[in-house]
Amino acid sequence: MGKKVTVVGAGFYGSTTAQRLAEYDVFETVVLTDIVEGKPEGLALDLNQSRSIEGFETKVVGATTGLDGSGYEAIAGSDIVVITAGLPRKPGMSRMDLLGVNAKIVRGVAEQIATHAPDAVVIVVSNPLDEMTALAQLATKFPKNRVIGQAGMLDTARFTHFVAEELNVPVGSVKTLTLGSHGDTMVPVPSRCTVNGKPLSELLSADKIDELVTRTRNGGAEVVALLKTGSAYYAPSAAAARMAKAVAEDSGEVMPVCAWVDGEYGISGVYLGVEAEIGATGARKVVITDLTESELAGLNEAAEAVRAKQSDVADL
Repeated sequence: MGKKVTVVGAGFYGSTTAQRLAEYDVFETVVLTDIVEGKPEGLALDLNQSRSIEGFETKVVGATTGLDGSGYEAIAGSDIVVITAGLPRKPGMSRMDLLGVNAKIVRGVAEQIATHAPDAVVIVVSNPLDEMTALAQLATKFPKNRVIGQAGMLDTARFTHFVAEELNVPVGSVKTLTLGSHGDTMVPVPSRCTVNGKPLSELLSADKIDELVTRTRNGGAEVVALLKTGSAYYAPSAAAARMAKAVAEDSGEVMPVCAWVDGEYGISGVYLGVEAEIGATGARKVVITDLTESELAGLNEAAEAVRAKQSDVADL
């Protein structure tokens, strides 16, 4: 215990992440912040009142923050900060459509984190994910290993779900992997996908796998279109919370995340969806996996697409 984690943004994503983190009962304190006055305090009070029922001792603290930086003293000394702040997508919007407006929000938040929680590992979930992760690192000036983004965990979870449903098998028997960017240049890795240890390619036709890959790539948009207001948060918050838990426990668990790549796969100088060992210092190291030629080509394509946009965010 003794660990402190902050979730910035008390929308559906942020509040659900805070709930999951509190219910793990591995943190002393979960701080939830938002710019809507009273909202984080109200959610914290509500969550704290669930402690005796769910059997956890973690205290939840709510703090309203101002654009002038007021209220951010509540996050002081956080070991981990999850940034969920920013606008969610509306039907018909791409993640890229959020670039300009969310860049301003994420930059402001990142600067406050650097001031009040200078030793934190930062987990970014704001969209467009790869670009916002790069921006958070630039704005905090933290070592690149201490700023990571949540995307691959969610994308693999979606892919796993679709495969399990298609084959009518338990999700626990399915292993999938996606790399690349969160969005159009996502690179699912069918060569690493198995069901009860059998290669996916032995169980499904190439066309069917392609169809599930496409559905995974559009997984967020599918939810957005159905909800009509807001975007997914149950699966995304589970993904972010698991990453935070791996950091808190210094577990060394290998997870698909958005991490700084510098030479791995022959790709350098870009934040990209790869597998990395997650621990107290963030992304301890990028884990290289065997890829087919077409998968590696896809990863390079994703790297170039993200690189072009990441150079833009430096000026936002």
